Amino acid sequence: MQYTPLEDIPRIREALRDGFRSGKTKIVAFRKEQLRQLGYMVQENKQAWLDAFKADLGRPYFEGEIHEFIATVTAIKDTYKSVEKWAKTENAPFDISSFSMHPKIRKEPKGTVLIIVPFNYPLFLSITPLMAAIAAGNTAVLKPSEHAPTCAALLHDLIGKYLDHDVVRVVQGGVEETTKLLELQWDHISYTGNPRVARIVSAAAAKHLTPITLELGGKNPVIIDPRCDLETAARRILWAKCANAGQICVAPDYVLVPREVQGKFIQMLKKIHEEFFPDGPAKSDSLSRIVSAAHTQRLASLIQQTKGEIVFGGDIDMESRYVSPTLVLNPSPGEPLMKEEIFGPILPVLPVNDVDEAIEFINARDHPLVIYVFSDSSDFQATVVDNTQSGAFACNELLFHVAAYGLPLGGTGLSGHGLIRGKFGFDTFSHFRGCVNQAGWLDKVLLWRRYAPYTESNRRFLARATADLFPERERREWSLWSLPVVGTIVTLAAAGALLF
Repeated sequence: MQYTPLEDIPRIREALRDGFRSGKTKIVAFRKEQLRQLGYMVQENKQAWLDAFKADLGRPYFEGEIHEFIATVTAIKDTYKSVEKWAKTENAPFDISSFSMHPKIRKEPKGTVLIIVPFNYPLFLSITPLMAAIAAGNTAVLKPSEHAPTCAALLHDLIGKYLDHDVVRVVQGGVEETTKLLELQWDHISYTGNPRVARIVSAAAAKHLTPITLELGGKNPVIIDPRCDLETAARRILWAKCANAGQICVAPDYVLVPREVQGKFIQMLKKIHEEFFPDGPAKSDSLSRIVSAAHTQRLASLIQQTKGEIVFGGDIDMESRYVSPTLVLNPSPGEPLMKEEIFGPILPVLPVNDVDEAIEFINARDHPLVIYVFSDSSDFQATVVDNTQSGAFACNELLFHVAAYGLPLGGTGLSGHGLIRGKFGFDTFSHFRGCVNQAGWLDKVLLWRRYAPYTESNRRFLARATADLFPERERREWSLWSLPVVGTIVTLAAAGALLF
């Protein structure tokens, strides 16, 4: 991967600002054409993307196609079909005191934005915020992760080929290049990654008072209802933990299981592990590899330091960046495995007495990106969702809530803030500009009363005509004379709305 020269980065930003000032991105038809090209960019290079995922992450083609390629194309298509509706100017809700001003809400682009993406889903997590930024009419710089160099280079080459050079550019590099980008002023920054880097990004954005969206991760818990189908729960949990070798921000991070069914649940996990990897995970073509030697070493350290029982797994191969699916029973809540987001195929299982203890355990920690529950009881589900906080909440399924049409994707607290998916992403990269247009003739018949010199008569008139007080404190008494006043206001305002 060839890094972008540092001296070029300010010039790239200025070129994109010039592209925004040209006004072409404000034209919805132009935005649609760029989105169409974005769709072609992904769709026409499917094998190149799958090969890039394989090269950087050791990802099986099946996962690359289902988890990332199809999800990305579908999202672009939905945005392309919806952008005209999203971009339409809206009338403000009717209110008698202001509708004569024709209040409207314009959706305008913020300007030139910076999008910093992680390594784990290098296509989907690049294109999701990018399509939202384009749909909203912005120009954008994409900074892909240097930890996925094949994908970053492919993204750079294809965007240069398919998209307008004045609208989207890719900056390649590592810490030094990212630092240079963050020294510049942007109209919005979107960062997907971990809380440590998010603090650096936030501090840089604060110097320019730049709005920022943070899509982070967290320790996503799974709560097991002892009455649920334990085999289905175990199968779905282990699948989600092994997908992309656990390198997913919404992956299950640990499981809280009632003591009464803990043994049975563990046996189910062992059985399903053997079904998934009959010849052992090291020989399987269905397990991705860890992105780098440093990340592999970090996971190895978590396994070595655990005070829990390793039920299966625990194997590491630094050369091939292989970490086996590993089940850790009853680790210490204070050890590193339970302190930081795992981001790998290690699954801690902790026993609890009941759902109340599980909720207490979760609430004693930072808000996760998602809380998972396996239960067929609506009361059990409600108990968890009503007494916890998280970016999302999912029952009897894992990961797929990210692909559910029409739902937001974002965190709360340490798991992030802001939304970048679909209509929510369009709104994130848009400025909602309030606009009014008041007819001048209203001054002659009504609004002259607002001007100096202020008189008691005018004050009383305007107070009676516009006040709307809380009845429990001061109930308005309508006098006979006030009814025609209101009628006159309504009539004149309606006439103004129709004529002007």
